[in-house]
Amino acid sequence: MKEISAEELHQLITNKANFQLIDVREDYEFEETNINGDLIPMGEVMENVDKISKDKQVVIHCRSGKRSATVINALESEHGFTNLYNLKGGILAYNELYNH
Repeated sequence: MKEISAEELHQLITNKANFQLIDVREDYEFEETNINGDLIPMGEVMENVDKISKDKQVVIHCRSGKRSATVINALESEHGFTNLYNLKGGILAYNELYNH
């Protein structure tokens, strides 16, 4: 599975790169803190596959990186995605560096 660091994601956001950011946490977690990704809770991803781009880089994140890794494995094996990146350490790692 491809991974991206919090620093690399920050660069994509700063540079306004053409990529999609998907948050697979639950609604209440998203409301507490988010980095402006598209919210598709883990349990709803498979019925929302059409909302995930196959044409550009897609970064998927959760709290710590475990749920997003599970989602990426499922999307790659069941739907043939090849453009997915897991945010290493999840939003915890990102917020530690950029949203004190």
